Amino acid sequence: MCGRFTLFLDAETLQEFFGVSEIPADYSPRYNIAPSQPVLAITNLYPRRMEWMRWGLIPSWAKDPSIGDRMINARAETLTEKPSFRTAFFRRRCLIPATGFYEWKPVPEGRGRVPYFIGLKEYAPFAFAGLWDVWINEKGEKVSSCAIITCPANSLVAELHDRMPVMLDSQTMGRWLQETAEASLKRLLVPFEPDRMMTYSVSRRVNTPTVDSPDLITPETQKHDG
Repeated sequence: MCGRFTLFLDAETLQEFFGVSEIPADYSPRYNIAPSQPVLAITNLYPRRMEWMRWGLIPSWAKDPSIGDRMINARAETLTEKPSFRTAFFRRRCLIPATGFYEWKPVPEGRGRVPYFIGLKEYAPFAFAGLWDVWINEKGEKVSSCAIITCPANSLVAELHDRMPVMLDSQTMGRWLQETAEASLKRLLVPFEPDRMMTYSVSRRVNTPTVDSPDLITPETQKHDG
């Protein structure tokens, strides 16, 4: 699964890399994005724009928005089988900009779990393949929300977890938004190339969702060496 991620690009680079005319004025780099928090997303609607959405998809037909707390991820293998994701897969796809994500590795002898940062080499930006929807509450207010699609882990991530988020680069992001054929879309929902990625252990401070600072992505070995 994917339960925490980062997006620490400066505003100018974020806008340029994802090719949008503008980004939300209140954007700031994040180092510990958690479920139910606002995340940036680019939908498959025209014109392309970057907007805030709640992380945890609330289907338009839901009676209770708390369902979103259980729907932060969507399994690639069953997207067309699940009522919560099937329509979104064909009609409401999105990109969720990122610079990395976290996964936890169990420590021997039951001494907890060690968090690891995972991303592209040189902290290159990418996007998660996502789905989105709009739910309307009893006051008539619209709530936009999204989920990150996951797939089987590649050889790098498999050392930490058996699944990973679907990662898209500059060559595949546009296809995820533009394609319409089911087969073409599903070909994008595969593990990212491990040789283009990196991972290393980080501070357990990332376990606390309210902690959000640049030092969270500092390698633990570098801290000890320093």
